[in-house]
Amino acid sequence: MQKFVMAAAGGILAGIVATTQIAGPLVAQEAKGNANVYEQLDLFGDIFERIRAQYVEEVEAGELIEAAIDGMLTSLDPHSSYLSPDDAENMRVQTRGEFGGLGIEVTQEDGFVKVVSPIDSTPADEAGVEAGDFITHVDGESLLGLTLDKAVEMMRGPVGSEIIITVVREGEDEPFDISIIRDTIKLTAVRARTQGESVVLRVTTFNDQTYPNLEEGLKKQVEEAGGMDQVNGIVLDLRNNPGGLLTQAIKVSDAFLDSGEIVSTRGRQAADGERFNASEGDLASGKPIVVLINGGSASASEIVAGALQDHRRAIVVGTKSFGKGSVQTVMPLRGDGAMRLTTARYYTPSGRSIQALGVSPDIVVQQPRRRPNEAEEEENGDRPSRSEADLRGRLNNDSLSEDEIRQIEEDRAKADAAAELREEDYQLAYAIDILKGLSAFGPAD
Repeated sequence: MQKFVMAAAGGILAGIVATTQIAGPLVAQEAKGNANVYEQLDLFGDIFERIRAQYVEEVEAGELIEAAIDGMLTSLDPHSSYLSPDDAENMRVQTRGEFGGLGIEVTQEDGFVKVVSPIDSTPADEAGVEAGDFITHVDGESLLGLTLDKAVEMMRGPVGSEIIITVVREGEDEPFDISIIRDTIKLTAVRARTQGESVVLRVTTFNDQTYPNLEEGLKKQVEEAGGMDQVNGIVLDLRNNPGGLLTQAIKVSDAFLDSGEIVSTRGRQAADGERFNASEGDLASGKPIVVLINGGSASASEIVAGALQDHRRAIVVGTKSFGKGSVQTVMPLRGDGAMRLTTARYYTPSGRSIQALGVSPDIVVQQPRRRPNEAEEEENGDRPSRSEADLRGRLNNDSLSEDEIRQIEEDRAKADAAAELREEDYQLAYAIDILKGLSAFGPAD
């Protein structure tokens, strides 16, 4: 018994020694790391005091600290930042769907302000601002070197006031100015309409109203069409949609999926990861779906497009999306401010990250740009040619009944409307043509 106890005691002692030998360097390393952090904080305090005491002009201590915090966050990635109390309140207002401004979603790239997308029917959209534009000056003042928040602050102003932004655009030789009148931006999250036999759901943003608007708009269009049997499919238009709330992206995806994963998020720690799955029920009753995307489709838009694409629930048409595959968490801070911090990446159901890559469409369709003199060409173009039906005293067609003639005329009117749509919005017309083709073949056996 004594030997056993000693052996046991020796084993415990050996374990303690071994643990000490392994943990010793780790503890020392951690202590050294903490010492370095404290030294850096002491350095920060020293610089802070010297600026307050010796800078050529008197500075506000609170503004200095906010600038230091913002600099620390913006050094991480383009989407992390400090939100002052005013900025935090503005962000909360925006998620509710109404705010003052120009109506553009911007990011920062290589020190310049880049337009992610203009929002439909806003001053920026109507003035001709496009996704991918770089804004270099505001009212003649350069934005180079400013933080994104400072640049955005320069673009804010009273409703009704004018702002002139200088834009650099791919394909244009020289920068040019755009004049915009600031206005109250009221976001209609989803606009629904019927084009031919297809329901078009134009989703402009992902705020608190997105899913309720989508559900209500789809229901109304289906009822006006005479039921889902009279609808050949749905176009989900996510072009120039800069994203928004992750929860709404999940709900919109779930609206058209019966089961399976919608999106997953992975943070630094494995335990922080989350998976979101679809629940039973499809608002479209299995009808074909075409999703439209372009370079202005970002974040939440890409979650929806990626989920429906991976589940083969929709055909994705257009051009490559923006490629924002990260999740930001807004954390309240003392003093009513907040911190927007990138805390995770998100992944589509197949496990792919679209960070910096974007969602690639199944069918690439470019939107042709209208030439500046295109309207004049249309005015001065050839007049429509005359046909037999236009001739006085022509013979009537005796092989068709009045109902058959009426049907032909209705079909011809639809074809003319489709042709007009191609001139107005080629990508949307292409999506509707896909639904027509799928409808013509009918459901697979």
